[in-house]
Amino acid sequence: MAQFAAEQAQDGSFVRQQDAFRDWVTADGSSGYPAEAGRYHLYVSWACPWAHRTIIARRLLKLENVIGMTAVDPVRDDRGWAFRDGDGFSRDPINGFAFLSEAYLATDPEFEASRYTVPVLWDTQTKRIVSNSDDDIMRMFETAFAAFADTGIDLCPPALRPEIDRLNEVIYETVNDGVYRAGFADSQAAYEAAAYRLFESLDDLDRRLADRRYLLAGHPVETDWRLFVTLIRFDAVYYVHFKCNLRRIADYPHLWGYLRDLYQVAGVAETVKMDQIKRHYYVTHDDINPTRIVPIGPRLDLSAPHGREALP
Repeated sequence: MAQFAAEQAQDGSFVRQQDAFRDWVTADGSSGYPAEAGRYHLYVSWACPWAHRTIIARRLLKLENVIGMTAVDPVRDDRGWAFRDGDGFSRDPINGFAFLSEAYLATDPEFEASRYTVPVLWDTQTKRIVSNSDDDIMRMFETAFAAFADTGIDLCPPALRPEIDRLNEVIYETVNDGVYRAGFADSQAAYEAAAYRLFESLDDLDRRLADRRYLLAGHPVETDWRLFVTLIRFDAVYYVHFKCNLRRIADYPHLWGYLRDLYQVAGVAETVKMDQIKRHYYVTHDDINPTRIVPIGPRLDLSAPHGREALP
């Protein structure tokens, strides 16, 4: 798998590269990056689950007029993510970059990576990347930009942060990155280890959601949206493309209703670009899908009643 060769361990397992830039925007500016309206710009792909988390947080917190956003072409080639004109994506209006890699090299001319990843939070004043960590960007939106955000939504309540962080880590290791560890495994043993661990975690989450509407609180918090971005891609992509085919999310009685519940939260459905999601995975990963044929299904009625309103 040429494009991910640098992230393959000797045993055939996939080991994701670390985020390179992890500076912080703070409300008081003590970090050197003060929270200001109009100063920062978010580079994303609608197709990427890691970027999708930040898109959802920006939408729910009503930060669209505070933090600009530009989406790249969902089909990535050997040159990386590209800024092109298309349906739902565009050229870069901030710096005129042709490729996202230019943002990385503008920040550090000697930067080298196996892949240049989204999301990227760009500072238009210092003209450099603040962060390419989706975890950090999401948390900055929830905390540093609180003065600009919709205060009726708290995605990371202080009292719940220890439990949010703990469950975030479990879900990341086994589900969010778990699908990639299965899909990009280069050996049968590595694939099976990741795939079985993935479904053990999904089974646990389904049981957890049997008697509660959301994972941790009476409303969706950060952890719910971190899980959502994987669930929404699962049946259309991971089940087939990444060989995660023990069960579909639609086969889980509670996860399936939970997915529909989150999808129907105001503003969220507009962030789900299924055409871009499918084209990205099935066309970009030609080592897995050399014909680049994009499947026509599945048909999922995400707007159907979910019946979870009565759960505590």
